[in-house]
Order: sequence, then structure tokens, then C-alpha cells
Amino acid sequence: MAARPTPPFILHCLELLEPLGPVRERRMFGAHGLYVQDLFIAIVAGEQLYLKTDASTRPRFEAAGGTPFTFVQRTGTIETGYLTPPAEALDAPALMEPWARLALQAALSARAGAGAARSATPGPAAPRRTPTKPRRPTPRR
Repeated sequence: MAARPTPPFILHCLELLEPLGPVRERRMFGAHGLYVQDLFIAIVAGEQLYLKTDASTRPRFEAAGGTPFTFVQRTGTIETGYLTPPAEALDAPALMEPWARLALQAALSARAGAGAARSATPGPAAPRRTPTKPRRPTPRR
């Protein structure tokens, strides 16, 4: 099966984020996720770019008129922590860079917080498995 060509708007967004380092995209749930340094920093849905925010960066996006990425579930509309950058930031990598750096900061903060939360709250010990009988290797086809 041939790979689908990358849509032009996705290519444009990859170019806009390039000052942060190598950027990759991945299809997800009808949208695209954009990653820098293996950190998920952006969602592209339709022809709209949404950048990751957190409690410290979201006010800057909101002050610039950013709108959140939302999706509908059975329980209602869900608002995410991804907001649009100012429209003019889509014009050039130099204009996008400060907003992209805020998204990278939010992603790094989330990663650090997740690691701290994981190490601070140990879960219950995994039950020990007692082997019943040796498994046969699965034949390759």
C-alpha cells in the first residue's frame, strides 16, 4: 500500500516549527500530531494548528486570541489544552518560534510532572505470576 502524500498545510506547519529542531507528524483520529524531540507539541485538525499549553503558558495564548481545540464525545464537548497561535504566526517560522517555544515548554513541563507523579505515587505491587506450563513457540507464517 502506497503512503498517502502529506497535505500541504501539514508541510507548512512542519516548516513553521523547524526552528525548534527536527519535527515529525503522525496521523491520529482524523487529525495530525506534531512532535519535536519526541514531545507531542501540536495538533493539526483541518486547516488549523493548535499548540500545547499548560497553566503557565495558556494565558499568553488566550490574551492573543487563541481558541482551544475541542472535540465531541457522548458526554459532550471536550476542551483540550491545545490553543491556536495568533494568525500572523502562521506567516513565517520566525513569527511562530516564540509560540512554538511556549508549546515545547508546556510539553517538557508535562513530561517532568508525569515522571515526578509516577515516582511519587507508587502503585500496588504487581501480583506474582506462577508459571503453569512452558509455552510453545508460536509458529511463524
